[in-house]
Amino acid sequence: MERKKKKRGTLGWILEFAGMNKSAYLLSVIMAIISVLAGFLPYLFVAKLVRAMIDGERDLHFYLGQCGMITICWLVSRIFHTLSTTLSHKATFGVLAEIRRRLTKKLSRMPLGDVLEAASGSYKNIIVERVDSIETTLAHIIPEVISNAVVPIGIFVIMLSVDWRLALLSLISVPVGMIFYSLMMVGAGDSYRNTIVKTKALNDTAVEYINGIEVIKAFGKTRSSYEKFRIAAKEGADCFIEWMRRCNLWQNLAMSFLPAQLLSLLPFTAWFYMTGRVDGADALLMIILSLGLVSPFMVLAGHVDNMGKLGTIIAEATAILEKREMERPEVMRQEPQGNEIVFHEVHFGYKEKEVLHGIDLKIREGSVNALVGPSGSGKSTIAKLIASFWDMDKGSISYGGVDIREFPLAEYNKKIAYVSQDNYLFDETVMENIRMGRPGATDEDVRNAAKACGCHDFIMNLEKGYDTIAGGAGGHLSGGERQRISIARAMLKDAPVVILDEATAYTDPENEAIVQSSVAKLVKGKTLIVIAHRLSTITSADQIILVNDGSIEAVGTQEELLQNSQLYRDMWEAHISYKDSEVA
Repeated sequence: MERKKKKRGTLGWILEFAGMNKSAYLLSVIMAIISVLAGFLPYLFVAKLVRAMIDGERDLHFYLGQCGMITICWLVSRIFHTLSTTLSHKATFGVLAEIRRRLTKKLSRMPLGDVLEAASGSYKNIIVERVDSIETTLAHIIPEVISNAVVPIGIFVIMLSVDWRLALLSLISVPVGMIFYSLMMVGAGDSYRNTIVKTKALNDTAVEYINGIEVIKAFGKTRSSYEKFRIAAKEGADCFIEWMRRCNLWQNLAMSFLPAQLLSLLPFTAWFYMTGRVDGADALLMIILSLGLVSPFMVLAGHVDNMGKLGTIIAEATAILEKREMERPEVMRQEPQGNEIVFHEVHFGYKEKEVLHGIDLKIREGSVNALVGPSGSGKSTIAKLIASFWDMDKGSISYGGVDIREFPLAEYNKKIAYVSQDNYLFDETVMENIRMGRPGATDEDVRNAAKACGCHDFIMNLEKGYDTIAGGAGGHLSGGERQRISIARAMLKDAPVVILDEATAYTDPENEAIVQSSVAKLVKGKTLIVIAHRLSTITSADQIILVNDGSIEAVGTQEELLQNSQLYRDMWEAHISYKDSEVA
């Protein structure tokens, strides 16, 4: 029977993320232990000073020497604390970078449908804000928790060697404090999960409110939309306030009793001294040693909540890393012969609903192909399957005679240039946005691609021409301008297969004609797949593929479909009637 794979804990994931930074963390821990030890040693020197005073020591040099040792210990403690913190922060930045690298790489390997299932802004929240929020905790928790756990153990061993009875009696306050701490932790798991849920809801609502502000204002929904955001913000604050209010009393009692070793130690030490069970020097040493337990213990207690937060955020990140991904080989095992794309009995569905039913289709190398059909018929789904955004549920898609699942993702990506109806531009210059199609392209290559796609003139009319910043998601440009830049980027990529998924949806007829003409020149000798509602723009296609309700209803040229397909004739007549009404 196969053994169930053991689930890794927070520490296991952190060590994996740390990679080459493990040595830096180890050195940081060693320096932190030295820092805490150096901070404790002055207590022993003070005890030595007090014992000398009791014994009547009059040598000034002795006292000055002890004070000098205390100063040196303080300096050593501060220096090694600074070095430890610097090393742990440096290592932690490496860990955070590794987490983000893995998350972004994971998203690129996940099926697009799985990525889109998450609420808007949730991945961004985890990768940016949530991961960033553990920087301080992770940088301090590893060296400080370990060092502040090791040193009190050492102090307690010394106390046991001096007088084991007083050492044990000094811990009476600890179980009392732990009782209060346990009462504070009742329901903490549910409360913390509630804060995570409410905080995520607030983040998603904020993203939705900001992204939709134009629609909200246009349709007079400001009051209702803001009310939704206000409620989310209030619930996000209230869940923390209620949790803290419930824990406040028990936390104060726990923090009062846990470090209160003197509460039990002083009366027992006095009694032991009065009855001759311990001499004055040992009694004083026990009291001073117990004070050395307080500071490390309080540091440990202060990190309990941080450790819970760290565990939760690491769990959120690793939950993404453990999601399913499209299985692809690392290297090509068989080279494709040409660029022909063939669908064989392809079935595909979103969750439980199947949207493509046994698709059989052949797209010849170097041909111009148009996917048409009613809205929701499956045109874009077919295009996305060709681009390998998803894996089909059944059947196969081959490229050059090789199943596309046998291509490494990076290798297959070079074969496809994809321009969707929802085009994304980065907050970079127009020049750099186009250059992303082929990072090694020269400025002249970029300009030539822009000219061929009819983008050059409008780019030159922008404030700074090609140096104009597109803005976040291309927000400084119109929808049509973003599309044309995206097409230029795809053309510059020079991939053998170009997919235009309703890529001219936001262009006016004049500019669409320019783009279509430019595309025809640029894709010469390439395979072009176009999805468009304007049937008049694809009449010269080598192959028009009519998709209806997840199936291929007909395939042929414009003339063949007009002659053999009633659905296509109806669509064509509706399109022509609409064009005539526009002219009128």
